[in-house]
Amino acid sequence: MSRQDSIGVSEAEIAVHWQEEKLYYPSTSFIAQANMTDATLFDRFSLDNFPECFKEYADLLTWDKYWHTTLDTSDAPCFKWFVGGRLNASYNCVDRHLAENRNKAAFIWVSEQENEPDVVLTYQELYVRVNEFAALLQDYCGLKAGDRVTIHMPMVPELPITMLACARLGVIHSVVFGGFSGRACGERISDSGSSVLVTMDAYYRNGQLLNHKEKADEAVHIAASEDQIVKHVLVWQRYPGKYSASTPMVEERDVFVNDLVKKYRGQRVEPVSMPAEAPLFLMYTSGTTGRPKGCQHGTGGYLSYVAGTTKYVQDIHPNDVYWCMADIGWITGHSYIVYGPLSLGATSVLFEGVPTYPDAGRPWRIAERLNVNIFHTAPTTIRMLRKAGPDEPNKYNFNFKHMTTVGEPIEPAVWKWYHEVIGKGKAAIVDTWWQTETGGFLCSTMPALHPMKPGSAGPAMPGIHPLILDEDGNPIPAGAGKAGNIVIQNPWPGQFQTIWGDRDRFVRTYFGKYNKNAHSTDWRDWPYFPGDASMQAEDGYFRILGRVDDVINVAGHRLGTKELESACLLVPEVAEAAVVPVADEVKGKMPEIYISLKPGFTASKEIEQKVIQAIDTSIGKIARPKHVWIVPDMPKTRSGKIMRRVLAAVSNGMDVGDVTTLANPEVVASVKKMVQGEGGEADFYG
Repeated sequence: MSRQDSIGVSEAEIAVHWQEEKLYYPSTSFIAQANMTDATLFDRFSLDNFPECFKEYADLLTWDKYWHTTLDTSDAPCFKWFVGGRLNASYNCVDRHLAENRNKAAFIWVSEQENEPDVVLTYQELYVRVNEFAALLQDYCGLKAGDRVTIHMPMVPELPITMLACARLGVIHSVVFGGFSGRACGERISDSGSSVLVTMDAYYRNGQLLNHKEKADEAVHIAASEDQIVKHVLVWQRYPGKYSASTPMVEERDVFVNDLVKKYRGQRVEPVSMPAEAPLFLMYTSGTTGRPKGCQHGTGGYLSYVAGTTKYVQDIHPNDVYWCMADIGWITGHSYIVYGPLSLGATSVLFEGVPTYPDAGRPWRIAERLNVNIFHTAPTTIRMLRKAGPDEPNKYNFNFKHMTTVGEPIEPAVWKWYHEVIGKGKAAIVDTWWQTETGGFLCSTMPALHPMKPGSAGPAMPGIHPLILDEDGNPIPAGAGKAGNIVIQNPWPGQFQTIWGDRDRFVRTYFGKYNKNAHSTDWRDWPYFPGDASMQAEDGYFRILGRVDDVINVAGHRLGTKELESACLLVPEVAEAAVVPVADEVKGKMPEIYISLKPGFTASKEIEQKVIQAIDTSIGKIARPKHVWIVPDMPKTRSGKIMRRVLAAVSNGMDVGDVTTLANPEVVASVKKMVQGEGGEADFYG
């Protein structure tokens, strides 16, 4: 495949060059031990049995009170699941396992520093620590059910402890990815109305002990500028009894949790019985315009869905050791590190740092030492490990029965390396497709029921009924060889309930495109549009082609271009900014930034650095661009619209197409010369 074929301007164009791959079948030894080998599952979860089929997932939980209505559509599309039922998420993830498994490991935490010992947290210890911190939140902070808490923390055991303590009280938690800036955290504090921020003094990243506390001060300042006052900043210490940050603590606002929690030693907090439809957490995701969206997930529906999908798709058994390398600050970590595995009483590995530090053998040493047999990561990490140490897995004696890939489409060549080298040709792989808003998997092979196909997410999950539609809402049949917009015909329990504080945006963004009747309470009139393009093969397997909107998927992290462009415009010299995706061999896609300057300013390295710094400050280093190009002008339509399609073509070494209708077609040639050089050919990988 040529470079030009592989990086096309639009995701749909990439698809036409891909060939259907051969099928790989799970081993008989895996099938023999799998949680789900019953193919009639899909009959039980057919549309004819909807919505009652999802009782099968809900019955995996312990309910304080059973529900009277499985699906309430009276406020469509804000669907409510298991209405009348009551339960507590913390009880389901901790308390109910104590009778038989109190001394079983819930988490095995591994420091990035290889010379530091692991921390093993049993279900009994998790129970004690969750209760004591819940008592602190209730007494010291005065929190009660329905209040919001923002959590800005790295991958440490105190993060799930904090989440579960909130859930115990019915307090809604909003976890912000630890790599995000203080400004990004502050905006989320403001939007959610949080009066408490839980953070940490420091954590390791690439061998450096980073000052994390300084972000808390900026977050509180940003929130205050938007009239949201943070009363308490609770600071966990990376090394208890020692402050590892240089940023001063603020009197009467900041407190060390490690010291204060001693006051609550031995206290127990009765889990608050919450309505099934009560919000459990907010998870902010980038939007195509404006501020990030606070996706509100409910308690009963969400917990049922992640319990079911964890059991049957992740194939977790009581004696397994499971390692999901995602960050809890993203939805994958919420669903498939915290709530899914803990609801089943599983043992999970938590890893603090970077998988390639101090070298690319680190993950395999951990897997060998802890006897990990289920592995879960993103294509970006797989590509990174493949590039950094393609032969490293062969040096270690670990054996995975099951592996997951998540967060973005995986290229067939990378899938095959994952299967043959990391999976040693034996592990079953599930290539899952879903998103923050969906709570759990939407498409995946059932590992003991379906063969695997490299580059393909597989069929829909039980109870999920997708269609591929064209722009006019007409179905595109399987095997047609055409891409379209994938939609889900029906609601499901893991689906988010609304956008926090903005129902209109929720309806408009996810249902407006294909809604058949804005006043209908019939779920059939509300197909869910996740914003992804897809093709369906003749065998029913779906290939997800990426976003159809204005979001760049960087290493599995969705970043809104409008957020990036807004950050660029904070630089005083910048007049206009345009962000486009450019292919990257490790991260899949990265943002590339074009800026034009205000009159009186000339291009310089200093301005480029200011733009990068503005993005670091506003969003975080995860959003750093591959390049910043200062151009004399942007290619524009006659109405003044910046033609990002043309810039994306230039960045990716593609044909820009007909530009004669632009208001300033001569600009395209100068931009192309700048980016691609005299020969017009870009230095693709920099």
